[in-house]
Amino acid sequence: MTVQDKFFWLISGIVTLLIVASAIGGFLSFRVKNDTNQAVIENLNIRVKAWWIMVAIFAISFLLGKVATIVLFALVSFFALREFITLTPTKAGDHRALSLAFFVLIPVQYYLINIEWYSLFTIFIPVYGFLILPSLSVITQDTENFLERSAKIQWGIMVTIYCISHVPALLLLNIPDYSGQNALLLFYMLLVVQISDVLQYVFGKLFGKTKIAPVVSPSKTVEGFIGGIIGATVIGTAMWWITPFSPLQAAGMAFVTVLMGFLGGLVLSAVKRSLGAKDWGTMIKGHGGMMDRMDSVSFSAPIFFHLTRYFFTS
Repeated sequence: MTVQDKFFWLISGIVTLLIVASAIGGFLSFRVKNDTNQAVIENLNIRVKAWWIMVAIFAISFLLGKVATIVLFALVSFFALREFITLTPTKAGDHRALSLAFFVLIPVQYYLINIEWYSLFTIFIPVYGFLILPSLSVITQDTENFLERSAKIQWGIMVTIYCISHVPALLLLNIPDYSGQNALLLFYMLLVVQISDVLQYVFGKLFGKTKIAPVVSPSKTVEGFIGGIIGATVIGTAMWWITPFSPLQAAGMAFVTVLMGFLGGLVLSAVKRSLGAKDWGTMIKGHGGMMDRMDSVSFSAPIFFHLTRYFFTS
């Protein structure tokens, strides 16, 4: 089966699921009259509509090729960092560091992926970025809360640029007997993470009773977590045919991916709560901001990338 055939069947399956979800959502909206349940169904329908748009964008970037995919994720990092900085108080003394982050670190990080310079891609931000950023801030001689301000900027850059950039970085991996199919692996990782989020939401709404961390994320329940992680692992296993993994390997990779995604969502929910915000933004209707969609990805992508590189590349 060619890459194009695999992509066709994958997109066909996703579109079929979205059609079914849209039909169910429309039916429930018509039948359910209870205000509380109606609000849940309306939120679910808004999420499904947003998924139509997001799937279309990712599909188009896949068809346009490697450069389009890298540019897409560079924009994702840009908007995610903007949301993070918007919620995080900064001062005039931080503006040089922030300008460097937006207009140097993002383009350089993604350019390194484009030219497949792995050794520099992995250390550019954690080493050079982390040393230069506070150096630019200290020149202003504004020492008030300097450590806190620098740490916030560096943490934001780490999760919104460095971690997210590991998604398109999957395109540079040299995997035996998988040449030209890396974009499918990228799709696989994103689908497993996002399906896990959806299933955790659905199982939580249907069966959720026991809160995992009510102060951090009131909507996350033990039942939702178990249902989401099992369901996403099963689906990830079933999609082994678009990956370089065997079914058993796909199950292990999917399980680790959804587990890290859950931790990412929980950690970044704690960050939001500490900043007094419910969502990172309003960019994606029904989902919040860009970072609300990428919180799980930011934790799962680096782990998925390095596990794949260590165990499956030549």
